[in-house]
Amino acid sequence: AGVITIGAVHDFTALFVAVREGGKSIAEVARRTLGKTGFVFYVLFAILLCLLVCAAFLQLTAIALTSTLPPDDVNITPGSEGGLRMLHEGGEMRVQIGGVASMSVIVMTLLAPFIGYLIYKRKMNVWLVTVIAFVVSMGSIVFGYFFPITLDPTAWIIIITCYVFFAAWIPVWIILQPRDFVNAQILFLGLASMVVGVIGAGMKGAVINIPSFNMTDALSAPNLGVLWPFLFITIACGASSGAHGLVCGGTSCKQISNEKHARMIGYGGMLLEGLLALCVILMISGGMDFEKYKSIVYPAGGGSNAPLAFALGLGSILNMSLGLPTVLGTIWGILLLEGFLVTTIDALVRLARYLFEELWLTIMDNPPAILRSRVFNSLIVVAGFLTLTFTNAYLKIWPIFGAANQLLAALTLIAVTAWLAQKSRKYWFTAIPAAFMLITTLTALVILLGRHLAAPNYTLALTDIVLLILAAGVVVLTFKYFYNLRARFALEAAK
Repeated sequence: AGVITIGAVHDFTALFVAVREGGKSIAEVARRTLGKTGFVFYVLFAILLCLLVCAAFLQLTAIALTSTLPPDDVNITPGSEGGLRMLHEGGEMRVQIGGVASMSVIVMTLLAPFIGYLIYKRKMNVWLVTVIAFVVSMGSIVFGYFFPITLDPTAWIIIITCYVFFAAWIPVWIILQPRDFVNAQILFLGLASMVVGVIGAGMKGAVINIPSFNMTDALSAPNLGVLWPFLFITIACGASSGAHGLVCGGTSCKQISNEKHARMIGYGGMLLEGLLALCVILMISGGMDFEKYKSIVYPAGGGSNAPLAFALGLGSILNMSLGLPTVLGTIWGILLLEGFLVTTIDALVRLARYLFEELWLTIMDNPPAILRSRVFNSLIVVAGFLTLTFTNAYLKIWPIFGAANQLLAALTLIAVTAWLAQKSRKYWFTAIPAAFMLITTLTALVILLGRHLAAPNYTLALTDIVLLILAAGVVVLTFKYFYNLRARFALEAAK
């Protein structure tokens, strides 16, 4: 229900309003309705969200690229490795699931400039380039299968940070866009394999192995929080995502040839993401037993590896439905998730750089040259998310990221509601979800603030306080805006 009444409404209206406003961002819409102060609040909030997402996703990427599994977990017996290299770890043999994906990432990134050259300099036919990109993506996987690479998680954090730093300020056609284009071949094929795998496994009698209600484990992990509000900030993008509004107003609105397409792209696209989220739930709950899931995601000794649970779930489901060897399906799962994570990080780092540049131009009449520098603003973004990355594990960052993400969705819906009211249009369908999301996320942030102060975790506590202040500022400005708007309409009616 959430994706239908909140998430899809958010994406569709954010995209439509951005198109109607001539390709302006939602932050610009906030400027036109809530004023300069509202714009600054919105931009600062969006920047904080970008930093939180990058910090959480960067850790998850490093974990995914260094994931290993016992051979028994992927049905590998001695002599059945099929050319896959094994790793000695802790006195036992391990399958280099992440090592394959690591080499694939390196190959795709190194060849990305060549793809960009073919598209933008040689003006090669897009379908021919698509075929080349597909060959590169699949070839990188095969190469990685036979030549996996093993690096420390910290090394991957540094390598990926260097990549997104350069991708944030060099021309987009050189590396960011072509790399994402190559990676998209894996993403589209991966999403299709998830849907086919879940349906096929269901037709072959797969059952849900995770209990619907599990009070015993819930009571043993009180930090997970009560159902409301924490359920709504834990399941982030599958139901609603404020980050989508940033993309809708940043790039998507400039690529639509007809505003009638906004409903299919915005509303329809979010419904598909909801379907994806359901597939992930079914894939994990049907692809492994509950004890195995807990041992990977919530191990007794620490070291959670949520990406590996996703990958193993997909590998098991594809084995049940299509007969694909579990190890190949698991490698495919890591590649799919890693691709999603890295493409999100590089896009948000570049977006945050733009937001900083807009911020300086708004709060200063003539900002100094260094604040107009793409390199300097990229460095600010990198320094911000690295601070969060190295001071907190992703499981600690995730709740506040989820709250910030959903709160940004609420603020976007507030900006859209103000825009609709200004145009004398009905706005209840955006106002109601905005109010629900606002109350839910603010409650979650207040509870989290108490936890962070008690821990103590001053980095996350300060982030929490800033988010609450910015959100409160937008709410106050919104009430003021509607009060003045109502007074103006009353005055016009009296004439």
